[in-house]
Amino acid sequence: MSVRGGLASSLGSRTARLGAAAALSTGLMAGCRLAADPRPEGMAAAAPESEERSITAVSYGGSYARAVVRGYHESFTAESGVRVDLADFMGGLAQVRAQVDSGSVYWDVVDLSVAEAVNGCDEGVLELIDPSILPPGPNGELPEDDFLPEMNTECGVGSLLGSSIFAYNREVLTGPPPTRLSDFFDLERFPGRRGMRRSPQANLEFAMMADGVPKDRLYDELSTPEGLARAFRKLDTIKDQVVWWETPAQAPQLLADGEVLMTTAANGRIFNAQVLEGQPFVIVWDGQVMDRGQLAIVAGTPRLEDAMRFLRHAATAESMAGVGRHIAYSPARYSAQALIERHAETGVEMWPHMPTNPANMKNHLMADWRWWADHGDEMLERFTAWLAR
Repeated sequence: MSVRGGLASSLGSRTARLGAAAALSTGLMAGCRLAADPRPEGMAAAAPESEERSITAVSYGGSYARAVVRGYHESFTAESGVRVDLADFMGGLAQVRAQVDSGSVYWDVVDLSVAEAVNGCDEGVLELIDPSILPPGPNGELPEDDFLPEMNTECGVGSLLGSSIFAYNREVLTGPPPTRLSDFFDLERFPGRRGMRRSPQANLEFAMMADGVPKDRLYDELSTPEGLARAFRKLDTIKDQVVWWETPAQAPQLLADGEVLMTTAANGRIFNAQVLEGQPFVIVWDGQVMDRGQLAIVAGTPRLEDAMRFLRHAATAESMAGVGRHIAYSPARYSAQALIERHAETGVEMWPHMPTNPANMKNHLMADWRWWADHGDEMLERFTAWLAR
């Protein structure tokens, strides 16, 4: 389903759900409990107020999970008395769909990309978010002015910006170091194995940029059979030297173990390996593919009120800064960046390591969430078939 088609076809159901979201926000802002019970028919009643309440937040594990726990999970529990149970997943909507379709929702808040959140919203497996629940900035900044562009959608609240980059181990690589994205694909000058995520996302963009496609035409080219074939031909040039990784934590481990000469990775995972483990890794920012991250709520959760409160807490500049003090992902609000300053554990200055630092954005690409929302399933099928060849 395309984004535009999905918006048109689901307008009626969205209007009804938006009314429910508005009613919920009224209860939240007034500090009172909802008059209407949001549980599906047959769902067991919520625990009495005297019992400990909890929600389950789902994220990508590893150093990022530790950052969000310290950044705002702990402060939310201290403020609200609601325990936050953390679960890990590998992204995507498959498990969300399964829970909603079965009527047994045990996740509450999920980390997603914007493309995933938009598609989940189209499918009705995510709750609509009333923008009025979003808090002002620390100096009273209006949310609509303080969030970076396109960070919030109907079912998702912006949390951060992170980038797919490539990195190398300076103690392993001898000679002149790589400085450009094209160097990642140059096996003559830099012989050795490469690490890449087992996914079309970012890899298609890397291939097109390394093959000389202008960034402002990249997604138009990928939308044509010829352009897509060009991307896979570029990937073909290194395919037999690639070690595929699936979880973000695997990328820095491949570098540390010397299994690859270079690897693509999430910038925050390489940063944490640098500052917490003392790894001699170097990030090459040229050609970084930046993407927006969001938080969304699984439709039908019987813990909707507490999930919305958690989302509102996570959307504060202070919470985003809390994450940014533990891992090098840029916050979704302008006002949050000034609150970050240094790494909470090591005292390292964070700004030089942020993907939105202009020094790191000289040749960046912002991932087109609309394109991935429309073409993601097709690209995954094509990529999986290409891997099997």
